[in-house]
Amino acid sequence: MTLKFYNTLTSQVDEFVSIIPNKVTLYTCGPTVYSYPHIGNWAAYIYWDTLVRILMVNKYDVTRVMNITDVGHLTSDADDGEDKLEVGARREGKTAWEIAKFYTDDFINGMTKLGLIIPQHIAKATDYIPQQLDLVKTLKEKGYTYQISDGIYFDTSKFPTYADFAHLNLEDQKAGARVEFNPEKHNSSDFALWKFTPTGGKRDMQWETPSDLLELTSNNETIIMGFPGWHLECSAMALNILGNTIDIHTGGIDHLPVHHTNEIAQSEAATGVRFSNYWLHNNFLMVNGAKISKSIGNVYTLYDIEAKGFSLLDFRMLILQGSYRNEGNFTFKSLEAAKNRLRNWRNVVALRHQIHDTIQSNNEKNISLYATSGAIIEAIDDDLGTPSALTIIDDTFNKIAKAKLTDIDRQSFIQLIETIDLTLGLQLMQTTPDISDDSKAVILERKNARIQKDWNKSDKLRNVLLSDGIVVRDSEQDSIWEYRA
Repeated sequence: MTLKFYNTLTSQVDEFVSIIPNKVTLYTCGPTVYSYPHIGNWAAYIYWDTLVRILMVNKYDVTRVMNITDVGHLTSDADDGEDKLEVGARREGKTAWEIAKFYTDDFINGMTKLGLIIPQHIAKATDYIPQQLDLVKTLKEKGYTYQISDGIYFDTSKFPTYADFAHLNLEDQKAGARVEFNPEKHNSSDFALWKFTPTGGKRDMQWETPSDLLELTSNNETIIMGFPGWHLECSAMALNILGNTIDIHTGGIDHLPVHHTNEIAQSEAATGVRFSNYWLHNNFLMVNGAKISKSIGNVYTLYDIEAKGFSLLDFRMLILQGSYRNEGNFTFKSLEAAKNRLRNWRNVVALRHQIHDTIQSNNEKNISLYATSGAIIEAIDDDLGTPSALTIIDDTFNKIAKAKLTDIDRQSFIQLIETIDLTLGLQLMQTTPDISDDSKAVILERKNARIQKDWNKSDKLRNVLLSDGIVVRDSEQDSIWEYRA
């Protein structure tokens, strides 16, 4: 099997080849922790969790970094406006440090509840200030920076391939078309590496600007406080933890024209080598056909989903039904359908408790499922093809549901379930426990009552099982129990 991904860098589906055999370095753009992430944010992390899972299934040792932006992300891509953490602090009457801690903890809790694999390195921007300043120093020494009244900027005209990644047309681009115009900037596309705290102002999060980064002024002994630009942290973390060239960088398509373009420029200007060999970008998740926006009231969080009686695994199933490269659409009707799909799968998976290892290998009626496990992996190997994988599972589970219990190979069935959990993270094994021995005894008693045509007793015993959350489905050959909806 061959792993393939659509690589934004080459604009085509490329076979994946890691820098070091059987090892992968992966960087994922993480959250800005000033409020609760919405479901569009979470969709991206589900996609990238699938990426991690399929890499691991293919026997790669994955070293992954995810940043936590707890400083420096301003309300405008033009490097002006307020820091989102400072806005959050004022909104809630807390310090920016308190806001950062609360929403960082909440984000990690959300990852756990969604069943996402936690990256080995969850790196906070505030923990990497020295590394970010070192990167600015390197860029200054190489002639890529200049200073204006509000900070130190990267001169994009000094980086000839700046526009290549996002296919930007800078010559025809009017000032302010992509970002708002700052008259002090040399070029409209230049971006802040290090911002100065406004004169007379004070921030919760600020650090002394090293004197060797500053250009000479009339009073060069004045201490100038500042903070990092948003783009700087990702490069500093990736370069320091993963190395000068990484295998894969992931993020949303909204990051492509500004954030990721700037990451590439500052990283490659500093090191002289390619920053990442593969770039994967997820498309937007719409809500009721519209872009997620507070102004139209369609911003939903994980808490909103749970409040309406859905599990976060229902939401995970919904996201896996679409391709990461296509625009998705969330509705509560589609979430209900995903919930039903997952419930049906769980009832099929529960059959493992009702079959035995008694099938002979030469039984022609034996439903062997080993090939299905391989087909699922092959589908996801092809550019994270989760929709195709889900279709394969649906077809197989439909056959299993219609089969006699004696025709199902238990060992290959269990391997299939484990493959689904490994690749899709739906926790089928974990969420489908066996029923109690007492309930099994009631099922057996009811079966005997049916044999004796004691329908009254059979109905009473069925109601006993219903009260325990168990439904019995009868066929000519078997009485099969399922979880009550």
